[in-house]
Amino acid sequence: MQTSLVEWLRGQDDGFLAALLRARPDLAVPPPGDLTVLATRASIRASVQRACEDLGTVALTVLDALVLATAWRTPADATTPGAGLRGWLGADVDAATVAEGLAALRDRALAWGPDDAVSLVPAAADVVGPWPAGLGAPATGAAAGPELDTLLAGVGDDERKVLEVLAQGPPVGRSRNANGSTGPVGSLVEKGLLTRRDADTVELPRQVALALRGDRPMGPLDLSRPDVPLRVRETPLVDGTGAGAALEFLRRTDLLLEWLARESVPVLRSGGFGVRELKRAAKAADTDEPTAALVLEILHAADLVGATESVAPEWLPTTTWDVWGTGPEESRWAVLAQAWLELPRLPGLVGRRDETGKPITALSDGPRRPPAARDRRRVLDALADLSPGTSVGSPEDLARLLAWHAPRRGGRLRDETVGWTVAEATAIGVVALDALTTAGRVLLDPALRPDPAHPTRHPTELAATLHAALPTPVEEILLQADLTAVAPGRLSADLAHELAILAEVESAGGATVYRFTERSLRRALDTGRTADDVREILEARSRTPVPQTLTYLVDDVARRHGRLRGGAVSCFLRSDDEVLLSEVLAHSAAEELGLRRIAPTVVVSSLPLAEVLDGLRAAGFSPAAEDAVGAVVDLGPKGRRTEPRLRRGTRDASRVVDRSPTDRAEELVERLRAGDRLAGVRDSVAGRRELTGATGNLASLQEAVREGRTVWIGYVDAHGVAGDRVLAPVSVGGGYVEGRDALDGELRRIQLHRITSIAPVDAGSEQPAGRD
Repeated sequence: MQTSLVEWLRGQDDGFLAALLRARPDLAVPPPGDLTVLATRASIRASVQRACEDLGTVALTVLDALVLATAWRTPADATTPGAGLRGWLGADVDAATVAEGLAALRDRALAWGPDDAVSLVPAAADVVGPWPAGLGAPATGAAAGPELDTLLAGVGDDERKVLEVLAQGPPVGRSRNANGSTGPVGSLVEKGLLTRRDADTVELPRQVALALRGDRPMGPLDLSRPDVPLRVRETPLVDGTGAGAALEFLRRTDLLLEWLARESVPVLRSGGFGVRELKRAAKAADTDEPTAALVLEILHAADLVGATESVAPEWLPTTTWDVWGTGPEESRWAVLAQAWLELPRLPGLVGRRDETGKPITALSDGPRRPPAARDRRRVLDALADLSPGTSVGSPEDLARLLAWHAPRRGGRLRDETVGWTVAEATAIGVVALDALTTAGRVLLDPALRPDPAHPTRHPTELAATLHAALPTPVEEILLQADLTAVAPGRLSADLAHELAILAEVESAGGATVYRFTERSLRRALDTGRTADDVREILEARSRTPVPQTLTYLVDDVARRHGRLRGGAVSCFLRSDDEVLLSEVLAHSAAEELGLRRIAPTVVVSSLPLAEVLDGLRAAGFSPAAEDAVGAVVDLGPKGRRTEPRLRRGTRDASRVVDRSPTDRAEELVERLRAGDRLAGVRDSVAGRRELTGATGNLASLQEAVREGRTVWIGYVDAHGVAGDRVLAPVSVGGGYVEGRDALDGELRRIQLHRITSIAPVDAGSEQPAGRD
């Protein structure tokens, strides 16, 4: 006896239904009311087509065989070799492969039923297309009769070549002689071995192709996994290399954010980031343009960069940067890695041209591709399926493997997307030496999906995994006579902070080289440090003696630093050296800065203090700023900021972090079961609905409250739309009935005058038909 899809679904456990909703997320939008609705959606052509895009080669081949076996009309037998489903698959496909394909189809509710009676959703025949397994439509002429073997035996060599080419599929070909009687094509048409579709097109009938294919009705089938070259490396080596790449990516991110805070980068009219500005950003971040575009896209997705809301909008770091930037390296990286994984955009498209011939720019609509995050996960999942430390030979080999896993998915950018994903993951540190790192495996954990309310909250486990792979921080540097310092590894946080103030990064890598300059030392003194403080830090942190040249430079800068002190008048300058103030006033810059002397040791200006100090430094002087008590203060620019998009209440269009209904699959299954029970209640009370009027309704409801019974209530809402609910009434009064909804357990209130009918619900009627 054939079982319907809804009956089969009712017989499955809750775990299966939850897995089905995750495998086919479109079935859960909007949440279905009961299993009948779910089964109907699962049979719709558009939904079936989407589900088939995720099927592997084995499952798609079994699907073709089920279509050929017309399992969408009557159930097909998949147990008997050489007959039914296995008859179509041929001797090359063993029982285990058939079981694997059927399991994938059942998991997606595309097929159902026992192995000896497998049914298929009817829409699958449309999705597979008119030529399943490359076979044409069945013939109705001579090719359908017993003389087919005789006809094939009598064809010539040229005619047989035509038949063999079409037998391999697709079964349709074009020929100028299709409508004539000369040539091999015309001759085959006359014999009935080809069917004329139009003046130029012919089709090979299914019976002819099956006769030519012999014991392989679907042709030679090789369903084995592609043999791609694999390389195995030690996991610590992969993780260590990935951690180094993660630190380098963070360094470039910091450089780009600092550059954006200083520069004025306008938002294009199209909403993107200009081509010239991208080149400047790449130079500032010490990288190439594709990597700079990747960094920008990730920063925007993480809400660390945004456009100002002004007449002339600019790209600026958001205030989120000020919080994110103070976190430990592993925590900051976790935020960026998660933002990249969920990014619904293809940064690899930046620099290409769109359909109109215009260049695609970063942060514009051009790189937006909603399936990008899903396709990115597919690539990483394929690497995650390999053992730790194992890599595929090349991105091309990985693309072949993915094509076997999902032949219908990818589109024209499938192979390029694989290459882009691997390159981006390598730059970020998710992939190293072509293998997925341990942190990358943790990143793919569904439990680490970001929370929309806290988009920059890093997953603790992900950050901890990267932290374990990072090299042990070093606490010492090597000072050299050429005013440089070498950091022989990853610096501790406090030492890195000190060096960022004292010196400039000259070259980065495994051993970062810092250079001490007048500017960098003056920056340190501007923060309130003295020459003794600087010397003490260098002596305490250097494994080598402090070079005399560096000591001289520190003393010289400190001696000249702060001899001029500025304050706000708008601002003032003071110095115990009256001759020095005279030199300042005699300089040509004094007039531009609006300086005037108000005392032998004091000069004031109407310009802002920072502008006056910058002008004096450009003129060759070394002034320092001081506060109200005479202590040195740092007036260096902190960079500009814009409000993050989430704080402004706008929707983050570049991040896919909204929790889909499939993230609540277990809750949806509970609603499905409850909806099925409600449907069973409707059927059971169909003949027992009471139309007793307001007085009767009140009495029935009061009785249900006293006896603790559940009732079915039909009512009309404020818009005149009829509806019904199954309630367990808890109180009746004040013109309302209040009770627990059997569908979701929520407390509901219904006005008594809107109730049209009531029926008591038997305990057994809450169980839907088809379930034990």
